[in-house]
Amino acid sequence: MRTSLAIILLIGLAGCSSFEPWVKPYERENLADPIMAFDSNPASTAYMNHVYEAREAARGAEGSAGGGCGCN
Repeated sequence: MRTSLAIILLIGLAGCSSFEPWVKPYERENLADPIMAFDSNPASTAYMNHVYEAREAARGAEGSAGGGCGCN
């Protein structure tokens, strides 16, 4: 019982230790590379989502906020 309590306590204390960020400031330029983007052309993807929402009369069907008839 004491051993398991000591192990749980040590694991809990290990979570309180300080940590460094995983990505260093000089490595962030690699993550900002366009090849890391989810889609190759975000402008055309946004336009096609807008067209899809207007055609299907389902404003917000792609996960954006809002809803209803699509009237502004």
